[in-house]
Amino acid sequence: MPERPPNSKVFPKSGGFEKLVGYQVAELLYDFTVRFTKKFIEPGSRTRDQMEQAARSGSRNIAEGSVFSATSKKVEMNLTNVAKASQTELRKDYQSFLRQNKLKEWPSDDPVRQELIDRRLADADALTKWTREVYTRHPDRSVAEIAGNIGSILSNVAIALLDRQLQRLGRDFEENGGFSERLYQLRKGGTEL
Repeated sequence: MPERPPNSKVFPKSGGFEKLVGYQVAELLYDFTVRFTKKFIEPGSRTRDQMEQAARSGSRNIAEGSVFSATSKKVEMNLTNVAKASQTELRKDYQSFLRQNKLKEWPSDDPVRQELIDRRLADADALTKWTREVYTRHPDRSVAEIAGNIGSILSNVAIALLDRQLQRLGRDFEENGGFSERLYQLRKGGTEL
């Protein structure tokens, strides 16, 4: 095992966001949203830009918050909450797309909706392939309806995962404090970190 750098007690491990399921879903949603907007939203429109930026913000704020966790639990929690807000904005855009185009938003008990959640598709190519499969099995559902629902559902999943992450961050802060408390403990020669 490599020797710990002298300041490793001051700066705990941070990052590791790539392992978070919430980050993975947010990154997938970002890639999917870029494809979605290219296909269904007019180039140069404010909606297209807003959707892509909300999706990007949803994943990037998770990453930034994770890195900040070494020195500020408050900033980590704030950035995680910004990610959740961005995903909420994106979900509303997908719901608006469905409503404004008179497309059906799938209810929570829709079997195709549940299939999407259960499959846990890993990348935008897999989502595109699955969209074609669903359209083949359900020609009564347009590609636009399927794609709009995919975006809305993935946004909802990301929001739920971020909500759980925020709850965990809050509990961790209550139990362990933050960076300032760690520094105080180290300065007074308290608990081993």
